[in-house]
Amino acid sequence: MCGLSGEVRFDGERPDLAAVERMTDVLEPRGPDGRGAWSQGAVAFGHRRLEIIDLSERGAQPMTDSELGLTIVFNGCVYNYRELRSRLEQRGHRFFSRSDTEVVLKAYAEWGAGCVDHLVGMFAFVVAEHRTGRVVLARDRLGIKPLYVTQDADRLRFASSLPALLAAGGMDTSIDPVALHHYLSWHGTVPAPRTILAGIRKIPPATVRVVDPDGTHRDSCYWQPSYTRGSDLGEDPALWREAIDDALRTAVRRRTVADVPVGVLLSGGLDSSLLVALLAEGGHEDIVTFAMGFEAENGEDGDEFLYSDLVARTFGTDHHQFMIPSARLSSALVPAIGAMSEPMVSHDAVAFHLLSQRVAEDVKVVLCGQGADEVFAGYGWYAQIASAARPDAAGAYAAAYFDRPHKDLTAMLRPGVAAGHDVSREFVRAHMSAPGAETALDASLRMDVHALMADDPVKRVDNMTMAWGLEARVPFLDHELVELAAACPPQLKLAQGGKAVLKDIGRKILPAEVVDRPKGYFPVPAVRHMAGPVLAQVRETLTAPEARRRGIFDQALVAEMLAAPNRHRTHRGANTLWQVASLEIWLQAHGVN
Repeated sequence: MCGLSGEVRFDGERPDLAAVERMTDVLEPRGPDGRGAWSQGAVAFGHRRLEIIDLSERGAQPMTDSELGLTIVFNGCVYNYRELRSRLEQRGHRFFSRSDTEVVLKAYAEWGAGCVDHLVGMFAFVVAEHRTGRVVLARDRLGIKPLYVTQDADRLRFASSLPALLAAGGMDTSIDPVALHHYLSWHGTVPAPRTILAGIRKIPPATVRVVDPDGTHRDSCYWQPSYTRGSDLGEDPALWREAIDDALRTAVRRRTVADVPVGVLLSGGLDSSLLVALLAEGGHEDIVTFAMGFEAENGEDGDEFLYSDLVARTFGTDHHQFMIPSARLSSALVPAIGAMSEPMVSHDAVAFHLLSQRVAEDVKVVLCGQGADEVFAGYGWYAQIASAARPDAAGAYAAAYFDRPHKDLTAMLRPGVAAGHDVSREFVRAHMSAPGAETALDASLRMDVHALMADDPVKRVDNMTMAWGLEARVPFLDHELVELAAACPPQLKLAQGGKAVLKDIGRKILPAEVVDRPKGYFPVPAVRHMAGPVLAQVRETLTAPEARRRGIFDQALVAEMLAAPNRHRTHRGANTLWQVASLEIWLQAHGVN
């Protein structure tokens, strides 16, 4: 796991090495163990390293193979790198390191941009071809690893985080009206390729971008499950349970590949508890687990220690439990939001940031249960969508999922800031009209897993863990497991209140109390209910001169929300004031004017 950056010139000038250095500086938390730079002709790369596989200097980056005429910067982990290395050695490739980075480099030499089809894992990488001047950027299938870009006629810049690109300077930092509409429609989510800033974009998941020396580029999407039936498993629940059980065990086993210890973020929910159980059944001893809770506010509990303690006792883990007082949250808000590559509204971003800080003191790699709800239909609104006819999928999705209708969204914004029409509903309609996805539920899951998930729960985990040099791995987003789940009959996911097939697997290996408990979240009551210290921070931000000059939101509405901070709620009950404040706190934290 690392941070990468770089610049490619199209105008005959040399790259701005100082700008690449500034980007690399910002990425230090993602890679505290090493720093590297490389430049040749029109291309310059920067890199920060987190040592996970091959801890020697032979694994340092940027990595160059002069014989092949290639240089790479890489972020992530390729879990099948040993198998790939063996195949590549049989094809005549010689290796000078034990790193997965070099395996990707040699795989590119062997298969070109098609090397991504051979990689199992999470990754973002950029390869420079010395002889042709071509540069290739790629991102993993589920978008677990980020890759941001900004390009004009003269140059392309890229980085693992948006704030790193801001440090380079020289791009349009105005608010993108379409992205703002998405942000206010989908709980802070802005899907690729857009970001909240007009001049910065991101490479979409499962995408390879080939950039020629003159700046022209072409994108290709290399993976997309069809979300249709057709499996040999038919509709037999027992066969599906066995297949998904096997695939999940493989996914967990793959993610233990490391030259450092691996822990687990244990919330006490079904998903993270399954990971602990499967590790234990796989023979892993001395499993280290971590749980965090917060003080109760307004009658809402702030921890799920009852369940995480039960799982830790059942499997004899080395368990670490942290309780965070509400008074600490106000001072934690700005650092957590500052660690975000883009503004996010989910309360548990703050929790993940605080938890990651503590976990990074003990381990460098953790497994977490993110993605299971989207892949296996674990959220309550999926049943509502599933009842709709396939042609009505987009409307059913909007009714169940959107924060607010277009009219109400427009009323929140100052004149001239809002998009001219309902671009969010238009996005959903276009996505769901694509071929495949037999049912309304299939279309909804495809939308969430492949368009939205990378820019909400996945990005949240990456940003908050990497702020402390901690690598988070997500077994439920193993691409082969996702393919299997996409083909699984909807009723096997929806039953039992959602995630039925996972619950059936869990009943064989977990305490019944964990499987049958009410669905929980990572609660942060002080944020949800705008506790005093949190509200003070929000008020300071929204009344600051920067916020007034920016003028995104209607000031009368802002005053009304500050006077009654818990009155205004989204369609699904989230606090509108927090959604508004999160964006402004993020903009101020990163000096966006």
